[in-house]
Amino acid sequence: MTDLVTFGETMLRLSAPRGERLERTRSLNTAIGGAESNVAVAAARLGCETTWMSKLPLSPLGRRITGELRSHGVQPAVAWDENNSARIGTYYLEHGGNPRGTKVIYDRGDASVTTATPLQLPTAALESAELFYTSGITPALSSTVEETTKTLLTAANQKGVTTAFDLNYRSKLWSPDTAGISYRSLFPNIDILIAAKRDVEMCLNRDGDVVEVANGLYHDFGFETVVITQGEHGSVAVHDSNVFKQDVYTTDTFDPIGSGDAFVGGYLSQRIDGDNLPNALEYAAATASLKRTIDGDLAVITPEDVETVIKENDNEISR
Repeated sequence: MTDLVTFGETMLRLSAPRGERLERTRSLNTAIGGAESNVAVAAARLGCETTWMSKLPLSPLGRRITGELRSHGVQPAVAWDENNSARIGTYYLEHGGNPRGTKVIYDRGDASVTTATPLQLPTAALESAELFYTSGITPALSSTVEETTKTLLTAANQKGVTTAFDLNYRSKLWSPDTAGISYRSLFPNIDILIAAKRDVEMCLNRDGDVVEVANGLYHDFGFETVVITQGEHGSVAVHDSNVFKQDVYTTDTFDPIGSGDAFVGGYLSQRIDGDNLPNALEYAAATASLKRTIDGDLAVITPEDVETVIKENDNEISR
């Protein structure tokens, strides 16, 4: 039995060395990144048996992604695209502190994953999974993938598999109104909703006190659990009509990209393991803090790393 199955796009990440501009650099560092595979890696490194589903070109670049994921303990379940024009999504990254900021340029149009259908995907692992996860990035990729996402969530729900969904809004992929309509169409088949407060405000038009917002989503849509993250202000969760709060752990930030996915991977790994929600939130916060110290999208961590962060800090959970 697989603990966690995720579905989504993984891209090639090409980043300029720190301090260099993309327009002038003579070299690019190569890595991989994608919300759902980032979550799968974090959960796998924390002890879960994980599978990542997607569609990739049958090429060296496609094998680059599956090889990397296997090295972290994730089992790829891939529909291979043998079309000569098949391509993989890519994003270019330029690190920059204040006032310049970090810049991301996407080149992900017409990637193989945008044509993925349920019949093409090797979904056997989903049949016996404990939990299925995807994010709001995936249905934004194309109308085909939007329908595939809905079909997979529905199938998982019907089989009694717990489903988790992170809004993960991306303005470069669609508008807040379009995203909100798509999100709401998926909600009937989602058990665990995870979202950044800014995404809830922008796409679901719900603002105000974070506890009231979380409770409103919990009651209006019948979720089993709602988790809302607030960046440096920590996270809030509602489960069984109870409210839980978790602070962040202080961290030096080397690379923030993927820290939200690390939070999700840490949280889901503990819930799958049977831990209670407050402890899972604590684990998630520690996992996210560790990711910020690591270059790349992936949380290359161990359970011992996470437990050390928790033990060495005095953050208290409000229950």
